[in-house]
Amino acid sequence: MSCALLLLLTSLALVMGTGTAVEIQRPRGVPQSKRQFYEENKPFTCLDGSSTIPFDQVNDDYCDCRDGSDEPGTAACPNGSFHCTNAGFRPAFIPSSRINDGICDCCDTTDEYNSGATCQNTCREMGRKERESLQIMAEITKEGFLLKQQLIHEAKRGQEDKQGKLTELQGSKKGLEGKMEALRTVKKTAEDPEKEAKERHLKSWEEQKELIRMEKDKTRMAEAFLELDDDADGYVSVAELQSHLELDPDSDGSLTETETQGLLGGAGKVDTSTFETVWSGIKDKYLSEVSTYVMKTYVIQSFPYPKGSPGSGRSNEVSIIRFENANVCTLLSASQSLICGPEFIWICRNLEKEIGFDFGPSAEFAYLYSQCYELSTSEYIYRLCPFNRVSQKPKFGGSETNLGLWGQWAGPEENLYSVMKYDHGQGCWQGPNRSTTVKLTCGKETVVTSTSEPSRCEYLMEFTTPAVCQEPASLDEVLHGHTEL
Repeated sequence: MSCALLLLLTSLALVMGTGTAVEIQRPRGVPQSKRQFYEENKPFTCLDGSSTIPFDQVNDDYCDCRDGSDEPGTAACPNGSFHCTNAGFRPAFIPSSRINDGICDCCDTTDEYNSGATCQNTCREMGRKERESLQIMAEITKEGFLLKQQLIHEAKRGQEDKQGKLTELQGSKKGLEGKMEALRTVKKTAEDPEKEAKERHLKSWEEQKELIRMEKDKTRMAEAFLELDDDADGYVSVAELQSHLELDPDSDGSLTETETQGLLGGAGKVDTSTFETVWSGIKDKYLSEVSTYVMKTYVIQSFPYPKGSPGSGRSNEVSIIRFENANVCTLLSASQSLICGPEFIWICRNLEKEIGFDFGPSAEFAYLYSQCYELSTSEYIYRLCPFNRVSQKPKFGGSETNLGLWGQWAGPEENLYSVMKYDHGQGCWQGPNRSTTVKLTCGKETVVTSTSEPSRCEYLMEFTTPAVCQEPASLDEVLHGHTEL
């Protein structure tokens, strides 16, 4: 701290303590920190170094320096500034154009020394009110900081609980995955014999069906031979077969003797042993004279499955294997539903998200997660859901408007967690998407204190929370800090 500033604070302390100002001699409008540049009886050098003038030209109501530093106590220089000592309150600078303009800008009235304006020195009263305000702020900061420590403790315990639960769920999942793999092995082991048994029975059934088909075909062939052997001499002749026009090879409507003989393999007649070869060539076209073919075909196709065949129910061997495998499948399905189900996945993802989320250096903002806070104005109800979204709803009916989704922490580098940014909200008519900046200030309570729309579709929200309260300094340090400003 500079010697000049110490002198100023000493002066302020004396004023605050005794009510009597100690005037430190220096040109009007010059702050104590620049007193050394204004030495009487020595030439004055402009603070920008542009020129040097006799000291009696300082505050002579004529601007000699380009930076206006030679006229700190007059309105001669348009770019000059006047220092208000404001003993009992905070020093301040005002533009030199306000000197002697008839309006009291300095609480100690020193800016109106030659205007004739009637001003009252209000510095002591303003200082008293500021000290009271600082006292209240200090108490709020102190209580808020204590609450913040509790929030940090609770957040740490909550994070540990969530991590423990996630670890437990992941362990359970890993265990179930191991059991599922074992069940898959058991299932495969059980399914292989079942598959083999099923294939054996299918093969057996196909063989039985083929035997039935062949037997039916022989029966039909025998019936056809008897039908064709009109004279019952034990032979089917060309003349006897020629009456069946459906067997005409060229489909010209007539069955010639030559064509018929060709059907009989070139012979004039065939007996039962030779007819078997003939039958293979005509059976697909041959129509029974007694119209029994359709019925017989229906009977063949509808013939019931023999006992133990696939169509009549599984054999005892397959059924037993199926019964045993059903229990394995049930356990496997239940395990898979548990660890692959939407509820399990949602719980794990939500825990992972909370654990990995940036809730501040010590997770002090974690208590805001999944919470919402509202502010009601004359027209709207504003709703802030930290780390989620901001919305606005008309107070007397109407749809809700999305003012932004959680984006990021957006405070300055030295105080990153003092500002929240929500963007990509609902689009404005012929304008950008709505966005909201949330400024966080220290407070004992968690509450939205104000909302505004500084620019079109860009909202500003003030939000108090103990999570931003810093460790308070002593009241004396706060007062001295404000005095130095």
